[in-house]
Amino acid sequence: MNENLFASFIAPTILGLPAAVLIILFPPLLIPTSKYLINNRLITTQQWLIKLTSKQMMAMHNTKGRTWSLMLVSLIIFIATTNLLGLLPHSFTPTTQLSMNLAMAIPLWAGAVIMGFRSKIKNALAHFLPQGTPTPLIPMLVIIETISLLIQPMALAVRLTANITAGHLLMHLIGSATLAMSTINLPSTLIIFTILTLLTILEIAVALIQAYVFTLLVSLYLHDNT
Repeated sequence: MNENLFASFIAPTILGLPAAVLIILFPPLLIPTSKYLINNRLITTQQWLIKLTSKQMMAMHNTKGRTWSLMLVSLIIFIATTNLLGLLPHSFTPTTQLSMNLAMAIPLWAGAVIMGFRSKIKNALAHFLPQGTPTPLIPMLVIIETISLLIQPMALAVRLTANITAGHLLMHLIGSATLAMSTINLPSTLIIFTILTLLTILEIAVALIQAYVFTLLVSLYLHDNT
């Protein structure tokens, strides 16, 4: 275990050079592909999951929104594989870095908003002022709605960062407690290790759920602007 509680969140380096880019590019290599006409069970299951996820996210979109399907599917696969890769011992999770999550959230959010202003300018401006608003409240509501629109990518990035970071910190603390108790009390060690095992299973589920939530919110922003 690392002595420093936050050591696992420090961007790794190789010979003084940042290795985060290589780590970010590594998860796509884990996704199997097939060159044969008849796929094996792993490829078939993978394609079924991708079709199921894509169908669920794209069901509410019109034709213009469905042009984003490849990007959204690629996004959910990338975030899920990156989160799962970070659960390996002595590994680095890029999604614990707020800068990286903002780099994903801001362009996608901006693309959806710009598309909305280009294709549905009246509907886009109508979101800033609900119908039936009293005249004295119009300036205040416009400011509030503008702030709520601009804070959307920050909320996306902070949600993903906070959930992944909190899970990793909790696993680190329980793992350190298990290691410390192993030389003191064996029954207590077994209980804590059982909790750590259950928490690891929970973190696997959280890694997949957070990837789905991030992509689904981007999909909802797209739906509001198409």
